[in-house]
Amino acid sequence: MDASVVEAGRSFGSSYMQLLFKIQIPMAIPTIMAGINQTVMMALAMSTIAAMVGAGGLGIEVLRAMGQLKEGEAIIAGCAIVILAIIIDRISQGYIENRTS
Repeated sequence: MDASVVEAGRSFGSSYMQLLFKIQIPMAIPTIMAGINQTVMMALAMSTIAAMVGAGGLGIEVLRAMGQLKEGEAIIAGCAIVILAIIIDRISQGYIENRTS
């Protein structure tokens, strides 16, 4: 965050809450969204591991196909997870770009 922008807000007489909500949080949104994006990607990566302990979802399809030695089905289910990750990534990146421009 650029300290000169915060200092400009202070020099114009902004209160602490005005600085926080009108300057600091809007400037931090790209970083916050990048963190959320990384968290979602990690959650999707963990879907197969979560299926090993009984969770459902696409991860269970990967495990089922691998357990039955159906490599094609396992690859398709894995690709579905990757495509879902790409779609979520592009949506969040588009949101960040719209907010910063």
